[in-house]
Amino acid sequence: MSEKNESLKEVFAMPAAAAIIVGEEKGEKYIVIQRRMKEGGGIYNGMIEIPAGKIREYESVFDALRREVREETGLEVIEIEGEAQATKEINGYTILELNPFFTSQNLAGGYSIILLTFICRAEGELLEKTNESEGMRKVSFSELAELIEGGNFLPMHISALKKYIAQET
Repeated sequence: MSEKNESLKEVFAMPAAAAIIVGEEKGEKYIVIQRRMKEGGGIYNGMIEIPAGKIREYESVFDALRREVREETGLEVIEIEGEAQATKEINGYTILELNPFFTSQNLAGGYSIILLTFICRAEGELLEKTNESEGMRKVSFSELAELIEGGNFLPMHISALKKYIAQET
C-alpha cells in the first residue's frame, strides 16, 4: 500500500459491553466492582472499574457480557435487563435488538471505544484475582459514590454508575 493510501486507512471505534452487577444482601443493595490489573494495562492499571470488555466479531453483546463477567470475576450472569429483546432474521441477516441501560463513547484519551452498559444479576463466588483484575468485591451505593468521587474510577464507567445510583436511591 502506498504511503498516501496508508494515511487514508480508516480506524474504527471498538464496541464493548459493561456489567453493572447488582444484588442485595441483608437488606442492602450492592454493586460488584474490581481493580483493573491487565497485562499491558498501562495507566489504567490500578483503577477501579466494573466488569467490561470488547465484543468479538459476530458475538452477541449478551454473550460477550457473560464471558467478560466470568473471566474477570468468576461469577455467572443469570439475568441481563433488556436481553428478552427479539432477534430477527431479515434477508440473511440475524439482527439483535437491544436497549442498554447506558451507552457512552470515548472520544479522547485511552482508546476509542463505544461502551454498552447493562444491569445484570449474577451468582457464584467472586474470585480473588484473575489475569485481568483483582480486589473484586460488593460495595454499597454510598461506598460506591465515595469511590467515584475519589478519582480513581475508570472514566468510562462513572456516568452509568451515577445514573444507576440516582435511579435506585
